Amino acid sequence: MPKLNQWAKGLFFAVVGFALLYPFLSQEPELSLPAPEQLHQPVPDFARYENVDEKKQAFFDYLRPAVEYHNQIILNDRNLLQAIRQKMIDGLPLSRYQKTKLAKLSQAYKLDSVPSDVDGINRLLRRVDIVPVELVLVQAANESAWGTSRFARQGFNFFGMWCFRKGCGFVPKQRDDDAGHEVAKFKDLSHAVKAYLTNINSHYAYSELRGIRAGLRRNQQTVTAEYLVEGLMSYSERGQDYIDELLHMIRTNRKYLTS
Repeated sequence: MPKLNQWAKGLFFAVVGFALLYPFLSQEPELSLPAPEQLHQPVPDFARYENVDEKKQAFFDYLRPAVEYHNQIILNDRNLLQAIRQKMIDGLPLSRYQKTKLAKLSQAYKLDSVPSDVDGINRLLRRVDIVPVELVLVQAANESAWGTSRFARQGFNFFGMWCFRKGCGFVPKQRDDDAGHEVAKFKDLSHAVKAYLTNINSHYAYSELRGIRAGLRRNQQTVTAEYLVEGLMSYSERGQDYIDELLHMIRTNRKYLTS
């Protein structure tokens, strides 16, 4: 009997301790990440580099902090969604913060509605995930001619992204008379990288990439640039030739990408 009383006393203090701590755990404050200085720096004059090695390294060093920063934000959101999914599995109510965040993420990643069950959260998790830094950097190099294109220099558009509102960007010189698209212009590097990642993670054209990534997650494999590049067939009219070129760039520029 004394042993039972001792066990009950221990359980009582454990429950009381958790009850005191729970309000702080359930608030789930949004993580505030310090923005790297490079997020708001002007585009360097990459054309001035005569040494190719120095030019490539400078280009990747300029973009990398912004890519890592926004990938980390995506991972934070992904962790929150996984916590929400676990609550749903356990039949526990979501906090006000979790409900608000879930609604915002559903809108940001262009879901038709806010998920109300585990299957819905899984669909959102398929979109809320990182794009490997190496893939982002190599695609930026390819699309912007290593940061020397007019769109990169004057509008932070390293990814060849279009917009469809008059005055939203640059009118391409080669545009057909009946076309209405423009090449998007961004406020700074941070906005450009965020727009690129959101595009990859939400546009229907890249559902194959997201499927490849989800498969890697299911099999507990590393999400790598070499795997995901196969899902970018719709990014360029060149199709497989574009994919092959990106793969070649990943392999031949690895020493700059990993430094």
